[in-house]
Amino acid sequence: MNQDILSILVNEEQIDAITTRIAAEIDRDYRASVEAGKKLLLLCILKGSVVFMGDLMKKITLPVEIDFMKVSSYGAGTASSGRVNILLDLHRRDLPDVDIIIIEDIIDSGRTLSYLIDYLKLKGANSVKTCTLLDKPERRDPALVGFHADYAGTTIPDEFVVGYGLDYNEQYRALPYVGILSPAVYTK
Repeated sequence: MNQDILSILVNEEQIDAITTRIAAEIDRDYRASVEAGKKLLLLCILKGSVVFMGDLMKKITLPVEIDFMKVSSYGAGTASSGRVNILLDLHRRDLPDVDIIIIEDIIDSGRTLSYLIDYLKLKGANSVKTCTLLDKPERRDPALVGFHADYAGTTIPDEFVVGYGLDYNEQYRALPYVGILSPAVYTK
């Protein structure tokens, strides 16, 4: 599997520093809300974000709940379809008392997160913010150029990346780093 990686973009030490920094920012930003009785929910977008959320939640010192949604905006291969499909939804009756942080592995076009923010606000969440490990602003949808995550790990170039939860055809998720996948793998 490692022979399919052209280069490592974000190594294990960098990932650890990112999760430590973001956890501290979340602790700082939500302390008053949690002390006022609001619930803090990390909403993991399956499947790619599981590894990132697992490491991040261990470093947050505030009481935190987790839940999952599964959405798809990708058809076959590497291109987004442009349409967001909710495959597994969030069902809670207490959303007015919940501050949600959507946890994503990567932001490309920004369409999925933009859609989910509006969707969760319409469902009644107290607040909705976004957190991503990786940001690819070069891929941002022209209509969403100004979109950015509230908590962002690092900006990466417009390359096809895998590892640390990110996949190509369900492979490479278990790599402990984020690397650029050789085009020879996905252009066969």
